[in-house]
Amino acid sequence: MKGETFLLPWSILELNIPALLQRVASASVTVDKQLVSSIGKGVLVFAAVAPHDTEKEVESMANKVLRMKLWPDANGANWKQSVVDIEGEVLCVSQFTLLASTRKGYKPDFHGAAGGDHARSYYQHFFAKVQNSYKPERVKDGVFQAMMDVALVNDGPVTLELETGPPLPQESGKKKASKTEALKNSESPSAASTAI
Repeated sequence: MKGETFLLPWSILELNIPALLQRVASASVTVDKQLVSSIGKGVLVFAAVAPHDTEKEVESMANKVLRMKLWPDANGANWKQSVVDIEGEVLCVSQFTLLASTRKGYKPDFHGAAGGDHARSYYQHFFAKVQNSYKPERVKDGVFQAMMDVALVNDGPVTLELETGPPLPQESGKKKASKTEALKNSESPSAASTAI
């Protein structure tokens, strides 16, 4: 529609390692009918690796997972506490389908996702960073490249898309506009007289 601005998906913008973060009451991963991992209150993280991701970006994403404020504080104020603050648990699941492109036709295109050893190495680095930055026994994992049955009880529901890439064009424009406005105000006669 005219006058509307649409945000492009990660695979088009080539943002860095994306993750889907869900606040959960519980979650689990089962492979071949065998329970692999399970958690109680905490966060379920679906993470994907793009071909151009770096270790720095992976580590930044891991920090966001642990520091994102999803729970209320003791006074009931929302969005004040992270999974670390509430001493919750974390379940990480690799999911390359986050980077699928669905722009054309009806078959998803996964060329935007890293493959093979590169994806495994960076996902494992991501998981290790989350685990080592928190209490290791509270951070669980799925099985890389396996067909997994993931069960969860979303608390809220609360689901967030996380990314560590550069700000979107809209956001950059807003920041530049605010800086320009601040500069104009500082140079205006009224601002000068106030300073005097």
